[in-house]
Amino acid sequence: MASSQQAKSFKSVRGLLAGLAAGLCLLAGHPGAWAQDPTKQPPSAPQATPQPAPQAAPQAVPGFWDPRRRPERPDLSRLTVIRFLTETDYPPFNYTGADGNPAGFNVDLARALCEEIKVTCTVQMRRFETLVDALTSNRGDAIIASMAVSPQLRARVDFTDPYYRVPARFVSRKDAVMREIRPEYLEGKKVGVIAGSAHEAYLKVMFTDAELHPYPSDDAMRAALRKGEVDFIFGDAISLAFWINGTDSGDCCAFSGGPFVESRFFGEGIGIAVRKGNDVLRQALNWALFRVWEKGRYTDLWLRYFSVSPF
Repeated sequence: MASSQQAKSFKSVRGLLAGLAAGLCLLAGHPGAWAQDPTKQPPSAPQATPQPAPQAAPQAVPGFWDPRRRPERPDLSRLTVIRFLTETDYPPFNYTGADGNPAGFNVDLARALCEEIKVTCTVQMRRFETLVDALTSNRGDAIIASMAVSPQLRARVDFTDPYYRVPARFVSRKDAVMREIRPEYLEGKKVGVIAGSAHEAYLKVMFTDAELHPYPSDDAMRAALRKGEVDFIFGDAISLAFWINGTDSGDCCAFSGGPFVESRFFGEGIGIAVRKGNDVLRQALNWALFRVWEKGRYTDLWLRYFSVSPF
């Protein structure tokens, strides 16, 4: 097993390696929503002038399932229990609740899947770096722990379809929010980004006329925006959403433009891991994920945990 630091790199939010291919993300309840790709013309004329942020924007709930590709119900008779493994301390996705039991977005989703499949469900919390070994040694049946799909992990485990992804987004101060962001809009603008990250690599390729300011940490990058040292920052949209909505931001800032989702930079998405060759469980979970989304339960979970949408 790789070291703890290497294992953590597979995490979506911390590893900055999750995204979705353009065109695959359907935003439930928002049929007109689209993911930004600066190489393509947007569906309406671009607006280069900074615009005030909407005061009552509806919450954007992502859906990663195509209703036209409904999976067939698999044979579920061989499933009697699913032993889920998750991480010990990664709120709001996994954490110990007030009653001492596992809680969080991943945990609630696991329980919803078991209800859909109609099997007994257990959830065991372990350190993230031990999860794959526990799965492969049959101490659990599936990992639901914000684990980013990667070629390295695919060599050891199989994954379901993605159940969420982490786009990249720009954040600006509230008095300079832009509805859209395209490369030509940021010519000469100062953009903060984490040094050595996938987000920095993306900006270097796609936003060549922006003035990049690399920072060693999220805290340093965000402080620079609050102080007005940069015009924008660019990074992992989920962690930025929690920062925007938290006390550390001082209510200074808001998202500018929409999500950027190039999978070549931001990864394949977040899946549930099962042991290699366990197609019965993998197909059952894929079917259940679709059903939970179709019934609106995924939307309910998302709104419960994400008050500021990363999308």
